[in-house]
Amino acid sequence: AECVSGCVCPQGLFDDGKGGCVEEKDCPCIHNNQWYSHGEEITVDCKTCICQSGGWSCTKGGVCYGTCTIYGSGHYITFDGKFYDFDGSCEYVATQDFCGEKNSRSSFSIITENVLCGTTGVTCSKAIKVFLGVSNDIQGLENKDYKEIQRDIGDKVHYRKRTAGLYLVIEASNGVMLIWDKKTTIFIKLTADYQGKVCGLCGNFDGKSNNDFTTRSGLQETSALEFGNSWKQSYTCPDVTEEILPCSVKPHRKSWAEKECYLIRSAVFEICHSKVDPNPFYEACIHDACSCDSGGDCECFCSAVAAYAQECLKAEACVFWRTPDICRELTVKHT
Repeated sequence: AECVSGCVCPQGLFDDGKGGCVEEKDCPCIHNNQWYSHGEEITVDCKTCICQSGGWSCTKGGVCYGTCTIYGSGHYITFDGKFYDFDGSCEYVATQDFCGEKNSRSSFSIITENVLCGTTGVTCSKAIKVFLGVSNDIQGLENKDYKEIQRDIGDKVHYRKRTAGLYLVIEASNGVMLIWDKKTTIFIKLTADYQGKVCGLCGNFDGKSNNDFTTRSGLQETSALEFGNSWKQSYTCPDVTEEILPCSVKPHRKSWAEKECYLIRSAVFEICHSKVDPNPFYEACIHDACSCDSGGDCECFCSAVAAYAQECLKAEACVFWRTPDICRELTVKHT
């Protein structure tokens, strides 16, 4: 409609996205709304990618893990990224590789024990049992420690235990890794060898989130309640029949919860917002802050924010959100 001032690169040169002109061989690349110069390297989904002349050249990276997250009062993120809530008070199969196929052998099983963690009816993961092969039983990741029962039969699966910052890490030789914050957050990591070969509350790890609600009997469910109930270890445990809304039960806590949890939506995490949707984590944070009414208010809030920070880290958006006033970092002895 009118002539406006602007700039055009001379013939043979290209816009570099920063207001300059470069030769084609020096063109930058873009990923998640960020610009990268020619020759810069990033890691995405276990691939190492190098920016070359405006395009990405990617090669297979190192060991690729899928991650399932269980945190707070009944929040789950499956290996394929499905986010859902399930408040069951029982022991449940988080994930295992024995899924009913004929002639299949189990090389591992991870069981989560969920207990009531407030007066509103929500549950938290209190303990984890890890069965490796049929010879090791690492039992009771609970109360900031663990114990082990050795069995002298069957195949031996070696593992090692180490501390990394706030977390206890158990890494097994069969491609199973468990990362525990010694509170209510557990990350279960599996190598790509298990893709499509596992089942449980963490889904089937086949790259598709729409079929993660597969019950123990192999049926597809749309309800998180029906799906979760199918994976309980004891049929004497009652089924979960309704979704618990702690902010409705404790409405006086809601405004405080919203104020505290806004940190996830704030400028502190701005670098991550375009990479990981903050809304489900914000809602989960409010849910936990309302339900944590038996002490440990700040601990529940901190765990909820830390879960979003961890997803940001996986998306290569490192956020330093802890301060002396907000969930300050504790000194942890490394082993």
